[in-house]
Amino acid sequence: MREEYYINREISWLDFNYRVLEEAYDKTNPLMDRFKFLAITASNLDEFVMVRIAGIMDQIGVGYEKKGLDGKTPRELLAEVNSGTHEMMKRQYNCLNKSLLPEMEQVGISLISAEEMTAEEADFAESYFSEMVYPVLTPQAIDNSRPFPLVKNNRVYLCIQLSDTEAGKKKKKDKNKDDLLMAILEVPGVLPRIIPMPCPETDAEAAEKPRRYIFLEELLKPHVGELFPGYDVKHTGTFRITRNGDLDIDEDEAEDLLIEIEKSIKQRKWGACIRLEIGKGFNKKALKKLADELEIDNSNIFEEKGPLDLTCFMKFQGRPEFAGLREASWKPVPSADFYGRPDIFKVIREKDRLLHHPYQSFDTVVNFVHQAAEDPDVLAIKQTLYRVSGDSPIIAELIKAAENGKQVTVLVELKARFDEANNVVWAKKLERAGCHVIYGLVGLKIHCKMILVVRKESDGIRRYVHLGTGNYNDVTAGLYTDLGMLTAKESYATDVSTLFNVLSGYSHYTLWNKLEVAPSTMRDAFNRMIDREIQNVTMGGKGKIVAKMNALIDDKIVEKLYEASQAGVVIHLIVRGMCSLFPGVPGISDNIEVHSIVGTFLEHSRIYYFYNNGEDEIYMSSADWMQRNLNRRIETLFPIEDEALRQKLFHIVDITWRDTIKTRVMQPNGKYERVDKRGKELLECQSYFCEEAEEAFEAAKRKLTGAKRDEIQ
Repeated sequence: MREEYYINREISWLDFNYRVLEEAYDKTNPLMDRFKFLAITASNLDEFVMVRIAGIMDQIGVGYEKKGLDGKTPRELLAEVNSGTHEMMKRQYNCLNKSLLPEMEQVGISLISAEEMTAEEADFAESYFSEMVYPVLTPQAIDNSRPFPLVKNNRVYLCIQLSDTEAGKKKKKDKNKDDLLMAILEVPGVLPRIIPMPCPETDAEAAEKPRRYIFLEELLKPHVGELFPGYDVKHTGTFRITRNGDLDIDEDEAEDLLIEIEKSIKQRKWGACIRLEIGKGFNKKALKKLADELEIDNSNIFEEKGPLDLTCFMKFQGRPEFAGLREASWKPVPSADFYGRPDIFKVIREKDRLLHHPYQSFDTVVNFVHQAAEDPDVLAIKQTLYRVSGDSPIIAELIKAAENGKQVTVLVELKARFDEANNVVWAKKLERAGCHVIYGLVGLKIHCKMILVVRKESDGIRRYVHLGTGNYNDVTAGLYTDLGMLTAKESYATDVSTLFNVLSGYSHYTLWNKLEVAPSTMRDAFNRMIDREIQNVTMGGKGKIVAKMNALIDDKIVEKLYEASQAGVVIHLIVRGMCSLFPGVPGISDNIEVHSIVGTFLEHSRIYYFYNNGEDEIYMSSADWMQRNLNRRIETLFPIEDEALRQKLFHIVDITWRDTIKTRVMQPNGKYERVDKRGKELLECQSYFCEEAEEAFEAAKRKLTGAKRDEIQ
């Protein structure tokens, strides 16, 4: 494939984050929702720096010079990515300073500096400092007797320059000599970053809804001198560093993967400094000292016109007094299929069931595991876990199941990036409860989403299965759009049971009834289905592919889609994030359209549709079209065969494709533009699905009420 037809994944990712940033600029969004999107872009960028930019720098560090699929060497790519990162951070602060903060002022909300405090606010700040802040502060001097201390990743610090007043009295200073001393002070993360100031007591309403706020580091600055008696504070600046966050684990040599992961988590805090952010007006000599100690060059230093770490606005925008400045939060409704029907196994036995999160509550999945844990007829539960919440109800139910004497097997993926520590804790708790815990596989991440429940029934053993597109995480299930299928069909259950055995034992099994499994068969399956569409068009028929995913960067899939487009196959792609192909290029991708949706919820579900000459096939999957998903992870692709469920999926894909409010359309040059709404129906798919789920739930309630009334009569 020619390099000019492939978009580099890092460049494509930056484009995606710009689409999120657009939502922060968009004045049709409520003000605090715009702060939320700004915080999301900052969080995304932190991870991008820790992983992707760090990875490029590692390549350069070991002398890797091979060109990528886009024709760029690592050095060329790093220069382009650094430039793009500088531009993105500049736009983030433009959004904050020129759009969000002025609009916040217009509605009576202020973020003030220390100099802007009233006398009453200054008194409050002094009390707050002495009672809450001072006890947790640890100033760290930097001199010949004390080496440069550990600076924590993504924490805000004060850099303080001081002069010794006593020494100054004893001797006349040499004007050419720099006698300034240096110390750093971590802005304590255990305290709120943005603090509400007191309101006048006469204003009862304002007392309940404080409207003036100050950053903790601003509150700190007037009191920094109290930490250094006998010294004068000459300069105070803020800084923040981002370290290499990728774990380096030699899985082949690791005798115990759990121990190796724990070691690597501890080592992460010493990762190389990749980015240094400084506040406006940072002292040049202090900056040189910092840069030298952190071994970072000027291209990775970012001077910001505003508070460092914009992720802090995520908590800020969620404050209760801002409820009227946010879109009303959606509360997932119970699934209409299960409402009022306490025996979840009976409901699944009747027919396959589809769950659409976050429109329908994740409680159904939790209840599935809960009933399995409590049911005396359940013999065994097996489940994969990739990312779970800090207080996971799923894990609590698995522990309960083990305590109730069930055979419980849990495949915990310890290498889930930035969730390693959380997963290690849960793995140990599960083991202590008597669960059989498997810690992933050498060289592969277990990313598939599966639950298997084995139950003894009157007609023998029956297996119940949940297969999903998203993690078993009750928190993100309320924020991400995902799909799950519950089934008791033996054909699915046999495959899932076999896959669990493959993962817990030794096997090269590749003969599946329903599933396609990466890395063994999934890529071949996708190639086979795309080739079939090409062949059908070549034979004079119709060909169509619709695929919804998070990312499309696998070069082989991109090449295959170009081939299909040139054969005349119509291809609709809904790709939330990175996309490495160019749509609509004459002679190359005329028949490909790419949509990207950035809305209230993070689009996370994976759906793959193939026309198949009128015998439509539609699949759900845990996998994106990325090299890592198809080559280096255990993933599942599974067909939806129940006709009612197929129609629901067709409907979901159709409505998502027709979205005109939150959709951006990728242009032949790789840039994204909002949908031209002229002559089109105004449709926001996420709002549509919320209303649809609400209507289905209300209908289920009416049906249940009517059934109970009939029973009484």
